[in-house]
Amino acid sequence: MPNATITPAEPTTAAVVFTNETVHRAADLAADAYRPVWTGPSGEESSGEAVARHLEAAIALLDKDGWVRTYNYGKDWSNGADLADDDSMTVKAMVRALLRFVRDESGTDPQRTLSTALRHVGEDGGHGDTDTAYAAGFVLDLVIQAHTGSDSARATPWSERQHRTHVDITALITAGARFARAYGPGSEEQAA
Repeated sequence: MPNATITPAEPTTAAVVFTNETVHRAADLAADAYRPVWTGPSGEESSGEAVARHLEAAIALLDKDGWVRTYNYGKDWSNGADLADDDSMTVKAMVRALLRFVRDESGTDPQRTLSTALRHVGEDGGHGDTDTAYAAGFVLDLVIQAHTGSDSARATPWSERQHRTHVDITALITAGARFARAYGPGSEEQAA
């Protein structure tokens, strides 16, 4: 049987570049957006600076703990649990086997996806909150819409494409922070 070569749909060697033109197009999309970009679930508006800080904290978190495209919630679902239920096992041995299984299956890898990094920064409270997490997600969606030209594009599915890299995600978040500072409430561009 001949060896098959799989060619990726998009190049993986260079990081995605988000230009100033992309950020400006995102601002145009924000101006025409149906829902408010900067107002979170609390009903209060977040400043562009607060959203930018939230995004930058997400970058720091991903740089510290690592980024993962998606979570793998099971190595092989078809095999099921490998827990012994031998009648000759002691209770202590059964508890050890159960604890080992839970530890192995729950994973201790701190890597985060884009969406969990945004959420965790908001939950931590030091660099953001639920409102800034919400606005940050919407900002990243607008940047991706401007980048792809698709009004249905969203940042999370974009980040989960198989060829994405940590550098791509960092570039997206950096562009989102630039957008928030330049066009968010309290910015000079917004005031003009």
